[in-house]
Amino acid sequence: MGRKPLTLCQRYGRDGEAQYIAQTWFNYNSQRQEALDRWKEVRNYIFATDTTTTTNKSLPWKNSTTLPKLCQIRDNLHSNYISALFPNDDWMKWEAYTKSDATKQKVSAIEAYMSNKLRMSGFRSDVSSLIYDFIDYGNAFVTVDFESSYREDASGKKITDYIGPRARRISPYDLVFNPLASSFKDSFKIVRSLKNVGELYTMSEMEPENFWLQEALRKRKELYKHMNAYGIEESAKNEGLMVDGFGNYTEYLQSGYVEFLDFYGDIYNSETGEGETGVHMTICDRMWIINKEKIPSWLGHAPIYHAGWRKRPDNLWAMGPLENLVGMQYRMDHLENLKADAMDLAVLPPLVIAGEVEQFVYGPGEEIHIDENGSVTELAKNVQWVLQANNEIDRLEGRMEQFVGAPREAMGIRTAGEKTAFEVQQLQNAAGRIFQEKTTEFEITLLEPLLNAMLETSRRNMDHQDVVRVMDNDLGVTTFLSITKDDITASGVLRPIGARHFAAQAQMMQNLTSISNTPLWQQVSQHLQTKKLAATIEDLLNINRYSLFAPNAAVFDQQETQRLANQAGEDLMVEAEVAPPNV
Repeated sequence: MGRKPLTLCQRYGRDGEAQYIAQTWFNYNSQRQEALDRWKEVRNYIFATDTTTTTNKSLPWKNSTTLPKLCQIRDNLHSNYISALFPNDDWMKWEAYTKSDATKQKVSAIEAYMSNKLRMSGFRSDVSSLIYDFIDYGNAFVTVDFESSYREDASGKKITDYIGPRARRISPYDLVFNPLASSFKDSFKIVRSLKNVGELYTMSEMEPENFWLQEALRKRKELYKHMNAYGIEESAKNEGLMVDGFGNYTEYLQSGYVEFLDFYGDIYNSETGEGETGVHMTICDRMWIINKEKIPSWLGHAPIYHAGWRKRPDNLWAMGPLENLVGMQYRMDHLENLKADAMDLAVLPPLVIAGEVEQFVYGPGEEIHIDENGSVTELAKNVQWVLQANNEIDRLEGRMEQFVGAPREAMGIRTAGEKTAFEVQQLQNAAGRIFQEKTTEFEITLLEPLLNAMLETSRRNMDHQDVVRVMDNDLGVTTFLSITKDDITASGVLRPIGARHFAAQAQMMQNLTSISNTPLWQQVSQHLQTKKLAATIEDLLNINRYSLFAPNAAVFDQQETQRLANQAGEDLMVEAEVAPPNV
């Protein structure tokens, strides 16, 4: 299987491509309705404050408590994913493909430039949102823009706010593609976005080079002018132009919003037999093409990237970690409210009233007046099974943590039994393999191509000299480096190595600690280079900035200490030999 182009059937006449792409969006979005319903159910459970907003609302319980287990698992996964991906400041490295691009100057320029832009653009916050998509929906999508933003000071002077690449999250609700393609890169993509007319006007003033913004405004004015015309409305109905989120096309036009569908990919015309590769089209109002161009990226494909949590066979839409836990969450809430209702019935049981009984208040110290054959009896309930419900809830919680692959030891959850430090570390590594694999998958399939696309966007759009802040590790001082387009143009790849490097470091440090406590260490220690061992430990613990290790530093420190001790001893002897002054 190779690339999957969008096959056009020319049955729409004028602007047929636009309407066919709009119809393709509608078809693919409708076909994934089952997945959208699952996402909604997961989201309702994550943010639920009681069961009235979840599928548990159908149960006839008086209590409506929800145990926020899915929310806790989500927060646990997110905090551990973000910590593993960004364990320190050195989570990104440049790997050159040629000797000339591996020089210290070139490596420093590229890494310094990207580190500066990632920090200024809020990259960590953007990745945090992508991780939430990765957890909530099982699918995270991102693209890259080059942004040039300015602001004016009090005197009206134009000041640069930010110029550089920026990662832009795409909501899984706003993108469709061919899930049967061999890979996400080989499929066409259609991205939906909504902008209000005022926003479009502001953008067109700030970005006059983007002529399609003015074209969108012109088309909208034309449509709005003829909004009540019979032909426009009937044509929209005949073509099935139902814009998502609006009742009908007229309501959409009156809303003040403009919908854009951005198509990326290949097109094949089945009638003419002609095709186009690497096309980017912007469709406005599901009727007109306002921009059509070759995808400008030098990478040869649309700069849209995807990471999936649990991959499906023959389907690029992945499954999220929380989707198959919804039933267990339902069961937990069911048991919790069943238990609460049972406790209420035990404390305040129903009363059986027989015969003639005067009206009474049910409470402590109250009097009940009854006739000769009357009686009031409590329907006592056996609540011993409530303890079994508590045990069942605890068991469900533990199994949910295991099924989702959460790093339980990181939360302080220790398995039963006494263990040595090595055994605890070994169990933690084994229990976290699912977590480590998912983190590495996110790092390789999304972060790595995203970083390289941001660098490519900078190379393509940079037309000025940029000044970035650099920390000199050798001197321990901060310097400022001027960077041009040539400085960041090189053959190589940026690699995010935070999660992989962190796991490898932890494993190597564990192995060194373990072998040093065995007789084997005594056999090999005579062949050990202690200077390199010190450098290895310094690198593994990431404490280079503190300069704790230096060749034979302890010898010189001891020499200095002994010298000071000898000097202090001589001073004491001199003081003792000097006669005290006469009083």
